[in-house]
Amino acid sequence: MGDRRSLPVPDGLHGMRLDQAVSRLFGLSRTAAAALVEAGDALVDGVPRPKSDKVAGGSWLEVTLPAPPSAAPEPARPVPGLEIVHSDDDIVVVDKPVGVAAHPSPGWTGPTVTGGLAAMGQTIATSGAPERQGVVHRLDVGTTGLMVVAKSELAYSVLKRAFKAREVDKRYHAVVQGHLDPLSGTVDAPIDRHPTHDYKWAVVSGGKPSVTHYDTLEAFPAASLVDVRLETGRTHQIRVHFSALRHPCVGDLTYGADPTLAGRLGLSRQWLHARRLSFLHPYRQEEVCFTSDYPDDLERALALLREAAG
Repeated sequence: MGDRRSLPVPDGLHGMRLDQAVSRLFGLSRTAAAALVEAGDALVDGVPRPKSDKVAGGSWLEVTLPAPPSAAPEPARPVPGLEIVHSDDDIVVVDKPVGVAAHPSPGWTGPTVTGGLAAMGQTIATSGAPERQGVVHRLDVGTTGLMVVAKSELAYSVLKRAFKAREVDKRYHAVVQGHLDPLSGTVDAPIDRHPTHDYKWAVVSGGKPSVTHYDTLEAFPAASLVDVRLETGRTHQIRVHFSALRHPCVGDLTYGADPTLAGRLGLSRQWLHARRLSFLHPYRQEEVCFTSDYPDDLERALALLREAAG
């Protein structure tokens, strides 16, 4: 049975979307808050409202929270292609294949990093929301490469703080359409949910500050291979920023990539790979650095671009 809560909307949340306000007030993920509102379990002054409605400070909010999930761990589920790059008492670093989510979420029935680690006998930290225990950062389902997961409670708290303080060096390689001008630069543009497409994100004034640094490594007639350093870590940040520059990641049809070029290169997802990850080890406090090779589909696409360049 759900837990019913009633309270006035704090003045500090005045003008915020209903799903965002529910998320902030009750510590739910944005997805869980949106599902709760859509199910009619959030009343504003006694009336159910759409999730995009803005709330007014002082209005009365009644929410029926879902019953807490059972403490049972996520079922172990082997994930083909998920490789452990490094493991010790505090952390496990994995190389994530395409088509795998970081952790379970509503509507996702595919494989997850956390389920794959459980199948490999790896015990991860129990801190964090029940559906994402041990997860201190994420990669999109369609993005491959390096992810670190906390195994100890110490590692969870130290790494969470390090990611938030931007002390983790995250390097991605991307192939974007066309040629960037300048060849090296910084994109500093706020990101939030897309105003009309729930599944997308966009550069939106008033969004969360988002900063992406890039350097062109190699140029081809139709595209460029770039090294990307994320200063912030917003959802879809690299994809959104390069799309906003009119240079979307090759193969990223969600964000405006050319389907003909994607087809010619045999890509069914964005050319984006978490190439390098370096940070202070949470226990030993010494710098550790990990690198990941391109997976086969990205390597093949790159070879075709080099071939076409002669």
